[in-house]
Amino acid sequence: QVQLVESGGGLVQPGGSLRLSCAASRNIFSFYNMGWYRQAPGKQREWVADVTSGGSTNYADSVKGRFTISRDNAKNTVDLQMHSLKPEDTAVYYCNGRNLINDFSIWGQGTQVTVSS
Repeated sequence: QVQLVESGGGLVQPGGSLRLSCAASRNIFSFYNMGWYRQAPGKQREWVADVTSGGSTNYADSVKGRFTISRDNAKNTVDLQMHSLKPEDTAVYYCNGRNLINDFSIWGQGTQVTVSS
């Protein structure tokens, strides 16, 4: 019943910035840990960042210092602010939520991020 929808993807030049947003169809963030994953063509899906229901954040080494994850429980959104983008960041980015009650995960449909000159 709960759906996640990503937005904000697009084409940017190396060194540019982009802000992704994930919106939940219902007020769920009080009992969900939220995260971002990405998958490049021919690659495995990899974890990028997450933020717990309590607000603690974690980042993959490849994006530390460049990406910032944040959540707004009142608006049922989680954002990923990306700076200093590199061609290696090109991928489909997926929003993920893990239910703290039953450990079930939900996924958004993905949004394309392309970093190219």
